[in-house]
Amino acid sequence: MAHLTLAAIERSVVACKRCPELRAYCATVAREKRRAFAEQRYWGKPVPAFGDERARVMIVGLAPGAHGSNRTGRPFTGDASGDFLYPALHRAGFATRGRATHRNDGVRLRDAFITAAVRCAPPKNKPTTQELHNCFPYLLAEFDVLARLSVVIALGSIGFGASLKMLRARGYSLDPSRPRFAHGAEAVAKKGERTIRLIASYHPSRQNTNTGKLTRPMFDEVFSRAASVVREAGAGRAAASRKRAPARPS
Repeated sequence: MAHLTLAAIERSVVACKRCPELRAYCATVAREKRRAFAEQRYWGKPVPAFGDERARVMIVGLAPGAHGSNRTGRPFTGDASGDFLYPALHRAGFATRGRATHRNDGVRLRDAFITAAVRCAPPKNKPTTQELHNCFPYLLAEFDVLARLSVVIALGSIGFGASLKMLRARGYSLDPSRPRFAHGAEAVAKKGERTIRLIASYHPSRQNTNTGKLTRPMFDEVFSRAASVVREAGAGRAAASRKRAPARPS
């Protein structure tokens, strides 16, 4: 996919028909609905990314929830995963509010960008290899636009795999060379003078949060670490800029 603007990528995502089975599934869910949302109009289309076009933190999730993002049209909005994610983003200073309910609820992200490995809700939250492959160009295109990135946070093993594939596809070397998924695990990706830190986290799914596999302090630590990396990267760039600046005549 050629280098595009985020707005152009969003239009391409929403119009995407690369996975007919997923499109049919999402349309069926949107038509039949869940009883609790019977009076609402479901989005029912591929869900575009959401966030700050100058973001230094990219968050890569799994896929829209059938009655969450597939209903609201915005990542992690309207379901239990989002109810865990947005408060963490707010506490870390990356979101203006800690509750996300619909596309027009006024939430804005600051220095953060939320995307996913797959843009359509897959049955049982299990996308196929082909579906992941079909969506991958959108992730690459977003990465290309977000030129200020210092951190990629991967939520869950599928988000982690998509993030690794993205960095490798763009020519980054990784240390360690074969990172393994674990909560809080980190890898450093380098390409020339650019460095991006990959941070892994358990996915904030109900299955993980209700069982205590992922707790609020564990999640907060991930975003605190991301904020720290962003600050360090900003300080490093400022110092390098001062070093390159020509000396003023006395």
